Amino acid sequence: MERLAITPRDHWEDKVATAGLVYYSPSGEGMDRPYWDESACYRFTSPEIDTLEAAGNALQEMCLAAAQHIIDKKRYAELEIPAAAIPAIEWAWENEPPAIYGRFDVAYNGNGPPKLLEYNADTPTSLLEAAVIQWAWLEEQHPNADQFNSIHEKLIAKWRDVASHLSKPVYFAGLDNAEDQLTLAYLRDTAEQAGLPTQPMLMDEIGWNADRQAFVDPDERQIFSIFKLYPWEMMLQEEFGTAALETYKDMRWIEPIWKMLLSNKGLLPILWELYPGHELLLESYFEGRNSSLRNYIRKPLHSREGANITLVRDGVAVETTGGPYAGPAIVQALAPEASFADNLRSGASRHPVIGLWMIDQECCGMGIRESSGPITDNLSSFVPHYFG
Repeated sequence: MERLAITPRDHWEDKVATAGLVYYSPSGEGMDRPYWDESACYRFTSPEIDTLEAAGNALQEMCLAAAQHIIDKKRYAELEIPAAAIPAIEWAWENEPPAIYGRFDVAYNGNGPPKLLEYNADTPTSLLEAAVIQWAWLEEQHPNADQFNSIHEKLIAKWRDVASHLSKPVYFAGLDNAEDQLTLAYLRDTAEQAGLPTQPMLMDEIGWNADRQAFVDPDERQIFSIFKLYPWEMMLQEEFGTAALETYKDMRWIEPIWKMLLSNKGLLPILWELYPGHELLLESYFEGRNSSLRNYIRKPLHSREGANITLVRDGVAVETTGGPYAGPAIVQALAPEASFADNLRSGASRHPVIGLWMIDQECCGMGIRESSGPITDNLSSFVPHYFG
């Protein structure tokens, strides 16, 4: 695994925008480089890619076993999952309504096994970048090399596989921000390539018809199948969260509600309990329980994008802000350092985190986000990769 300094393509901004990545270089947000950063790339060996792929598949099996354990042992309260959600979670787990994708974030530096940092099993973004944008970069810059990336094909195949379980059209809903709308537009495109008619909308456009006891679109058409890029834990706090639970069996929500068990940071200490000392895991505990870790990171159960994190190393704490995440947390041992020289700043380093994409329970690609510090956040850049 090497980080290589390279020259960006001529007119790269136009090229990535034409491919759909209009959010390639946000301004006014304190970024010291573009979000899509092709001034560098990572080169891997084939055995390293095999290692990462195998890690993703093994982690998926372990996480599904952990979800079954949470259900069997009724450990919902430890994950702050509302009691009212339990019947829907258990129904969805047993009946297996369509689930499409997820992303493991792992620490890896080419030496030793990857280490799981967390699992975004419900609302992962940076999908277009991983599936399409870096593939176009590869074809132009390294046409004789390969890339760990069959995400696009696997997504289309998965939509075809679940099409018979979905009423049409399939709605795609999210918040009105560039990153979410980018992801939704790409997922809609893959669904339509699979032959599914789709309809875009915003989350706040979803209506509730009390007389019909049904969710409806702005034209009062009942919604039966919907992909929502909006976390379940937030949905259940909304005014109509109770209605979503009461009518859960009448709709197909993607991702299904059982993903709450895996997108929660409480999964990490449960995995450590079930697989103590496993080479793919970092020592993790619910905060306040039997932890003697000296160097660790503290994560609230529902934290996202590196917000409200505390990193402690040798007694020195560094905290991040910017999010609303409070309440119970977990502590997780620090991963072995992944640090590479910054080609733009002498003496500085870049810290990559590898996102392993899971489609239909199979690891089929990766994307790399990197930052100037050890905590990846919403200002971290996306950097392409190749191998061979």
